[in-house]
Amino acid sequence: MKYLHAMIRVTDINKSLHFYQELLGLKLLKKNDYEGGKFSLYYLATEEGEPEIELTHNWDDSEYTSGNSFGHLAFSVENIYEICQKLEDSGIDILRPPRDGHMAFVKDPSGISIELLQEGKSLPEHEKWSKMESTGSW
Repeated sequence: MKYLHAMIRVTDINKSLHFYQELLGLKLLKKNDYEGGKFSLYYLATEEGEPEIELTHNWDDSEYTSGNSFGHLAFSVENIYEICQKLEDSGIDILRPPRDGHMAFVKDPSGISIELLQEGKSLPEHEKWSKMESTGSW
């Protein structure tokens, strides 16, 4: 058995693609349009052969709600302070700042919780992030 992907329904595909590609650095591996079903599937991953995120974009005006059984998607990052700064500069709220140099939480444009984890050892404390309080839910 091999884990393939997690699927997320999105309402604004452009915002979602910007978040996952431009801000998190995932690569769009393939896109399939289904005119008969009026939806598109976008498959993103860190690289070919790695587990994917499937963004499903229905072409109608459907709205989605989240249950409480799903937790978050997690990504390891090379420098948690740099990615958090990049996200913040792009208007993304850092809901759980990387006070410990190891872990942070943000949400994607659809409200999906994203955990960012520092690769390897935690980074030394950084004044900006160490004093920042958590906000919202994550």
